[in-house]
Amino acid sequence: MKTSITTFVALALASLSLATPTVKRHGPGKRGLVWPYYNGGLDPGRLNDGQGTVNLIYDYETYNPPSTNGNGGLNFIGMQRCLDCDSSPISQLATRQQQSGFATVFTLNEPDQNGITPQQAADWYKQHINPLTIKKALPAVSSSANAGQGLDWVQQMVSACGGGCFYDYINIHWYGQNFAQFQAHVNDAHARFPNNQIVVTEFALQNPAGGQADQLNFFKQAFAFLDSASFVAMYFPFVATSPSLFQSNDPAGAGFVGTGSTLYNNDGSISAVGQLLLSA
Repeated sequence: MKTSITTFVALALASLSLATPTVKRHGPGKRGLVWPYYNGGLDPGRLNDGQGTVNLIYDYETYNPPSTNGNGGLNFIGMQRCLDCDSSPISQLATRQQQSGFATVFTLNEPDQNGITPQQAADWYKQHINPLTIKKALPAVSSSANAGQGLDWVQQMVSACGGGCFYDYINIHWYGQNFAQFQAHVNDAHARFPNNQIVVTEFALQNPAGGQADQLNFFKQAFAFLDSASFVAMYFPFVATSPSLFQSNDPAGAGFVGTGSTLYNNDGSISAVGQLLLSA
């Protein structure tokens, strides 16, 4: 059969269009939402673009995220944030994991700031966390550089475990003045624990003078760095709420961080920082 040049070109272009993806996925699947308990009127699905750019969510608890849309189609990570909480009883951890089906668990929120010793945490972890046959993170520590806090506390807990704690991730928080400090802290965590993946479950500038503009500039650099760091498994900018909800429900936190890093606007739409999380 004779084929004209015009027909051949048309067929070639059609073949090329089928072979080329029409949608660009921005994120590498590391990005997630820190979802506070007071977010019942917000929808995490607004930050789910269907491409996996943002694909994770945690709410400091072992119950599903309070919202107008459940987990918004994101992968929920349970967190046993304290030794035993009324909201997340340690006796219910295994049952809630089976009911919700979360495949990763975070543990203890900043125990280095809450009077929990590394030995106490190690004993608790062996009893309650080791038996879970899912991915596990060591307790989330602050970025304090004081002796016995922050990364020092984690090292002391690992020593107290004596090889008997089973974990997949080192969990860190960071608040500070600039990107260089943040990058140095994440790299320090990697240097101390070179054989483990890092998860950064809270981070933002500490109440910068430039508000949202300064946070945006910081996050642009931070997201690019974290995306390129093979040793970083997940990261969660603080915080997935609105300025008004943050201020009214956690005034101390809002005073410490400022409201420029929130991922939502007061009307429930996505903020400039939230848009950056979806597009950077």
